[in-house]
Amino acid sequence: MTGKLGRTTLTVAVVLAGATSVGCTPEESSPFTMTKGDGTEGDGDGDPGDGDGDANPNCGDGVVQVGEECDLGSQNGESSQCTPTCHIAACGDGYVYQGFEECDDGNATNADDCVTGCKLATCGDGFLHAGVEACDDGNLDNADGCTTMCLPGTCSDGILQEGEQCDDGNVDTSDDCPACQFAFCGDGYVQNGVEACDDGNLDSNDGCTSPLCEHAQCGDGILYEGVEECDDGNDVNGDACTLACTVAFCGDGVKQAGVEECDDGNDVDDDYCTNDCTSLLYFVEGPQTNVDEADLGGWEECWTGFYGTTYPNLTGTILGQQCTGSKLLVGCRPVNSTVFTLLAMGDREDVLFETGQGNVTHDANGVSWYYNGSWSMGFADLGTGVQRNSCDTGNVSPTLRMCWHTGNNQITTGYRCGSQFPFNNQWERVIMHAD
Repeated sequence: MTGKLGRTTLTVAVVLAGATSVGCTPEESSPFTMTKGDGTEGDGDGDPGDGDGDANPNCGDGVVQVGEECDLGSQNGESSQCTPTCHIAACGDGYVYQGFEECDDGNATNADDCVTGCKLATCGDGFLHAGVEACDDGNLDNADGCTTMCLPGTCSDGILQEGEQCDDGNVDTSDDCPACQFAFCGDGYVQNGVEACDDGNLDSNDGCTSPLCEHAQCGDGILYEGVEECDDGNDVNGDACTLACTVAFCGDGVKQAGVEECDDGNDVDDDYCTNDCTSLLYFVEGPQTNVDEADLGGWEECWTGFYGTTYPNLTGTILGQQCTGSKLLVGCRPVNSTVFTLLAMGDREDVLFETGQGNVTHDANGVSWYYNGSWSMGFADLGTGVQRNSCDTGNVSPTLRMCWHTGNNQITTGYRCGSQFPFNNQWERVIMHAD
């Protein structure tokens, strides 16, 4: 050994895998030399392996020196069995050893992308990947609270979890599996195509009935508390429960069959219907002949027109503005006469019941009615039929047949008043109304 600037030069023999030992005497110059540091950490003396943190300038020279575990020269590398720092590749060194490691992030945490064994983090490896997985129980059981997608078992994931009756993999609450329970009336979810409503209870006296989950409505036979006074489940307006689901009473405007003679819905005692619902209105069944106008108590004339004249706007003016009563009387007579040759009366909806242009009639109050704004309107005795072309030309009980031509929403000229067929202005048509 020869002292030089306070350092000692050592001649060493180097052994590489598969290489031959080379010996050097003091007199021979050696290609592999190593200097020994002074022991001061981080002193910048460049001595590798002395613990002072200085880089090893000789790593990569192909010679395993002090502080090196290997040195393959140019074959050192991040993916090689000998790393760039001349250490044998190992999991955790921060270098990915190709063919042996999938990753190597140089730390011991299992919550990042690279876990124990230098394996890439995957769902099912048993390690919770922070920010990526919600859970990881390391198994393939989808029904244990952590699925194979490393998501906690939740309703709508398509996997039947404990506490679920069904799971169809969607968040649609209008199908047959809302909130992962079988749909039923009263679950609070409206099932499309099955329920009209669902208020989440089994009460039938609120706005959504049970057990069919239908909207409460007057006439469904179920009393809607706080809204309806009664509900008898029918469409009869003359019984004890009206079509408005109110308890029938004298003065409500609805005649209660078998109880009231009339009901005009007011408190006027000297009109055709008294305040005790006793009728003063002349209201009889069937076509009537030779009736004096003075006998028509309770009726008010609202329109009159000649047989020989056309009158426009049947529905808008005549029926829509002038004759608006709930009951109508239609008749005919000679002009200036107080006696009607023929008349009939009925509820408005019966008199104006749309029958089309055929021989169909609407029977009510002992009268066969027909009405069409573009063909004809009139009546015949009940059960005798009509022959409309366009007005009725029937001959059975001819004195009890009345017909007016209509067209384009007008009352046009003609046609008959009983057995008379006037086409002039010496006969008139009359409409009266009452409520």
